[in-house]
Amino acid sequence: MTVAIIGTGRIGAALARNLARGGERVVLAGTDRARAAALAAELGERARSASVADAIDAADVVVFAVWLDVMQRLIAEHRARLVGRIVVDPSNPIAPDGVGGFVKIIDERASAGRMIADALPEGAAFVKAFGALSAGTLAEAAHQDPPFVMFYATNDEVAGATVSALIRTAGFEPVRAGGVDASIRIEVFGALHEYGALGRAVHLADALAAR
Repeated sequence: MTVAIIGTGRIGAALARNLARGGERVVLAGTDRARAAALAAELGERARSASVADAIDAADVVVFAVWLDVMQRLIAEHRARLVGRIVVDPSNPIAPDGVGGFVKIIDERASAGRMIADALPEGAAFVKAFGALSAGTLAEAAHQDPPFVMFYATNDEVAGATVSALIRTAGFEPVRAGGVDASIRIEVFGALHEYGALGRAVHLADALAAR
């Protein structure tokens, strides 16, 4: 399997490193092509850089590790290419609040996951994953013993099984939070997010109790 990671910021780079460490092939793309190429060179033979279009075409799973508005634009631009792909959304619908914190940029009752799932073309599968932990925790908590939990949400059993395996490859224990409508629970401020009611990265017993 090949995973395209669109976006090489803190989340995208941490996820790429975690997957490569677990033996997964990754194709990296972003607006900064030099940055994507440098990260691919760091990761070695299991990684390469490409344009966004070529990365999607080469992949079975596409992770959009970008801000919500950028993801919406990229989905619109590459709609036909996403048919037959599993699309993974780690986004959190937030922006800096100007005083050192973050504020939700969509309705309090809405989720980025539902918005992205509804925007995908027929034939693309949606999974919310890799966004329930901060970038720093995503980088530091991977491949621990015992593993920390990574929550995910999807309505698609086959796509969920594929992403569950990727979560393990990335060094975490997968726990399904529910269907697409559970996305809000694993986004920032949600009950299952590190920066929500959960308050921290957790191991399996605590995750199952919270779920």
